Amino acid sequence: MSRSLRWRSVLFTPATRPDRTARLAATAADVTVLDLEDAVPVGEKDAARDGLEAFASAVRAAGPSLVVLARVNPVTTPWFAADVEAAAAARVAGVVLPKVAAAGDAVAVADAWRAAGGAGEPVILAGIETAAGVEAGPDILRGGGFAAAYFGAEDYIADLGGRRSDDSLEVLYARSRVAMAAAIGGVDAIDQVVVRYRDFDAFRAEAGFARDLGYRGKLCIHPDQVGLAHAAFTPSPEEVTRARALLDALAAAGGGVAAFEGQMIDAPAVAAAEKVLALAEPDS
Repeated sequence: MSRSLRWRSVLFTPATRPDRTARLAATAADVTVLDLEDAVPVGEKDAARDGLEAFASAVRAAGPSLVVLARVNPVTTPWFAADVEAAAAARVAGVVLPKVAAAGDAVAVADAWRAAGGAGEPVILAGIETAAGVEAGPDILRGGGFAAAYFGAEDYIADLGGRRSDDSLEVLYARSRVAMAAAIGGVDAIDQVVVRYRDFDAFRAEAGFARDLGYRGKLCIHPDQVGLAHAAFTPSPEEVTRARALLDALAAAGGGVAAFEGQMIDAPAVAAAEKVLALAEPDS
């Protein structure tokens, strides 16, 4: 399943909020995440875990095409094993593992999944959101086991003891490094949240810049952000037309180098055009 997944929108909701089932199903998010980690206070984690199976079943019934994952607590926490066991029992497609710091964390998830009797191999989404995780990102994602990775700006800055700003310049290095690490590991990268969930202009601007950096999708914390993410990370008809015309121009020139729209194009332009077409036609 992981190879065919699209990650344009990854929508999170607390695992304590089954009342949101209908709205989750209506969003058509590429991936829906029932969160057992940051969105659930310590005192409510047992209850959230106990209700996960019923919640996941309700979401699947309301939206049969939805891909449902569970975000568990980090490997180093006392809740990790029980969270993975609950996720396996809930028959979700896999887990979101936050604060990944080592390639072996994927093995820990897979082992816990099998020990809990989980069906098949879980889809594992890595959260790269600490200084250690950003530094080790290439090794983490090159090691295999993870289907995709997201950059968590809020946790990253909290780990550094820094401050968040509207322009996100303070996380540009880390954000770029996670996109690079994902490319090295051959997986998709998913960009940080926009916590001002009603600021649609900010979301569009962030998503557009993230795509420029090489990201393939965006973390969403509100259903209204899903459509914005799809628009940002799906090539427009104009982009698709231009990509095809560029490839045709190079083919007509016999390959190598060609003139196109007043520019000289060669192999990098071809690679970029092919990626545009792959994003527009993910199953082709």
